[in-house]
Amino acid sequence: MTVEPAITPAPRVLETGGGVVISVDAMGGDRGPAVVVAGMAESAEKNPEIQFIVHGDEAQLRSLIGKRKSLAGRCDIRHAGSVVTMHDKPSQVVRKGEGSSMWSTIESVKQGEAQVAVSCGNTGALMALSMLRLRKLPGVNRPAIACLWPSRNPQGFNIMLDVGADIRADAHDLLQYALMGASYARNGLGVSQPRVGLLNVGTEEHKGRSELKQAHDLIDAAAGSGNFDYVGFVEGGDLPSSRVDVIVTDGFTGNVALKTGEGTAKLVGDFLKDAFSNSIMSKFAAVLAMTSLKRLQKRIDPRRVNGGIFLGLNGTVVKSHGSADATGVSAAIKLAFTLAKSGFQDRLAARVAQGAAASANAAETGASS
Repeated sequence: MTVEPAITPAPRVLETGGGVVISVDAMGGDRGPAVVVAGMAESAEKNPEIQFIVHGDEAQLRSLIGKRKSLAGRCDIRHAGSVVTMHDKPSQVVRKGEGSSMWSTIESVKQGEAQVAVSCGNTGALMALSMLRLRKLPGVNRPAIACLWPSRNPQGFNIMLDVGADIRADAHDLLQYALMGASYARNGLGVSQPRVGLLNVGTEEHKGRSELKQAHDLIDAAAGSGNFDYVGFVEGGDLPSSRVDVIVTDGFTGNVALKTGEGTAKLVGDFLKDAFSNSIMSKFAAVLAMTSLKRLQKRIDPRRVNGGIFLGLNGTVVKSHGSADATGVSAAIKLAFTLAKSGFQDRLAARVAQGAAASANAAETGASS
């Protein structure tokens, strides 16, 4: 990562007219700022309430944004002279990242200029900088990354967390994940009474590690006051099911499940493509099945679920996939807008505080018994 002094204009708040301001790291993705700006333009065309603070090379961004009519008058460009690459170590970025587009993006949320940040950049570095600049919510030990998983539920997706913020999680961390995941389901997916499940090697209560059994009891006890239904232990096969809306697990297990799901979806897509191009008859069959195939493609298209949410911080950060195209970036921005519009951050903080109080009461009860 090359660090240069940032040439940043004095902070100011956009004239939003009651809209939502989204802070965007335009330089962090694999495909460069042109794709990020294209995704912003898609979102701007669909939603007149969105305004952007865009961080990166000012000359590049001014040229790219100037070509998009839907972005006219809706972007505040902040020059950042360096870029956090996918190969930079989080520890290095924490020490030397000031002046980068990623740092500047998070800073706009910290300063209250924007309600939410969006970046396609290095996940580890983004989490490290977010924790450094935004800090954890009181009562949160380990923040989590939540992802959307295609499912049979009416909303079309389930939520799983943690998927990689931290490989460890004790029982109280898993309780926090349940509370944060339920809040996300209410505000992001519109599920009024989310169903929460704890991922385990089986659904029987005697199975699993000791911290899972302890978390099972803590989550069950918090369900009433947390306004969610606890369905107990769930297995890997329940991730896309209609049995549950929120799946709680540690970051190691969640990340393995996420990457396995992404790889499997790509494999199935490749197999279908090969099968329908195998012969003249199969190509003809593909033409006849085109409508159904497009419907299937749309249903499992990973771009529609692009956007992992960092939960447990004093600010909302959406992590877009590094290789996202314009459609994927637009999906991440739409998610950011939905959460900001719902007042998600304030509601999440209240729910976390409630969980911390419940954990403290449980600890006192255990000590006195």
